[in-house]
Amino acid sequence: MTDTTRQPPAHAPMTGFTVDGNELVVGGLPLSRLAARVGRTPFYAYDRGLLDARIAELRAALPPAVKLHYAMKANPMAALVAHIAQRVDGIDVASGGELKVALDAGADPHEISFAGPGKSEAELRQAVAAGIMVNVESFREVPVLAAASQALGLPARVSVRVNPDFELKSSGMKMGGGPKPFGVDAEEVPRLLAAIGAAGLAFEGFHLFAGSQNLRAEAIVEAQRKSFELALRLAEHAPAPVAFLNLGGGFGIPYFPGERRLDLAPIGAHLAALVDEAASHLPQAQIVLELGRYLVGEAGVYVCRVLDRKVSRGHTFLVTDGGLHHHLSASGNFGQVIRKNYPVAIGTRMDAADTESVTVVGPLCTPLDLLAERMALPAAAPGDLVVVFQSGAYGASASPQAFLGHPAVTEVLV
Repeated sequence: MTDTTRQPPAHAPMTGFTVDGNELVVGGLPLSRLAARVGRTPFYAYDRGLLDARIAELRAALPPAVKLHYAMKANPMAALVAHIAQRVDGIDVASGGELKVALDAGADPHEISFAGPGKSEAELRQAVAAGIMVNVESFREVPVLAAASQALGLPARVSVRVNPDFELKSSGMKMGGGPKPFGVDAEEVPRLLAAIGAAGLAFEGFHLFAGSQNLRAEAIVEAQRKSFELALRLAEHAPAPVAFLNLGGGFGIPYFPGERRLDLAPIGAHLAALVDEAASHLPQAQIVLELGRYLVGEAGVYVCRVLDRKVSRGHTFLVTDGGLHHHLSASGNFGQVIRKNYPVAIGTRMDAADTESVTVVGPLCTPLDLLAERMALPAAAPGDLVVVFQSGAYGASASPQAFLGHPAVTEVLV
């Protein structure tokens, strides 16, 4: 019988995953059974129930008038995208390849937007043909979209991605403010809007994304307020009424010791006030939030198998069949300045009380191949399964899987 009250030990506050006896449970299955069903390690597993719970939690906290979009770059696995597409209001893609996945998943083209600072002419033509909205990020894109529109006999739906004159404070990755390759500087947007109008493109609104991975509600509220006020000023120069206002995302999840969950309540209350203001000042505008990591990050685990247990000068190493080639983020080589451990457990020894200090490494011939460094974990042996939590976002697709010729990782939705 599954114990639904115990939670796996972690270095960040997590909920959702349960324990049955000595094994972690993912998607209702004990980990060893799931590994047997997958047929091999390493693998990523994404829990449908946790995905649904996160979306439901957001729906309950946000005003009903606010649309929820999934930023596919966080995790483009086709089955996962198909699952989420039926539960959110739209999809945001960042390449022609992601656009194909979104369309194959059954996403409504009218609710797909396309961002990215280096869209090719072929991708812009693809977007016009699909009937999706392009977030224009440079003056170069305007004549290309106009030519595609004329050649295909279809409207080129566009919004303007704005590089604001502020940034999201305390964000893990700053996407706006100062010199940035993303979007068009706010002071240049009026001139871009005039070019869009002159080219006959179908202007629909604005996209503002100030930063990502933020755990401070007050910082997100401040960025949303400034984004809304900037959109109001820019709307005065728009060639058509604003129908679409993407305030970005930035919602973070806890990874490391001392981090606390994002409080949704003040964000929801502030968005309710913005919805009321928009009704007066931008009456045709639909407010959109674009979230990736926050929707999927905590619903995924990375699982690898211990191949060897080695002691070197008094320190124990667990050598596994997984590593940075599959999970660059957990290795610390995907943006961390100072490496910190993701939450890690021995998924087949969850009931063990005694721990030891160990370092978990992969099979690669590089000292960068770390999954856990000097971490207190139950004593493990070859055959045990190591689990890296918080692995639903920026995992397989953000990792150098061809590095050193090891097999690619498997992904499953359970």
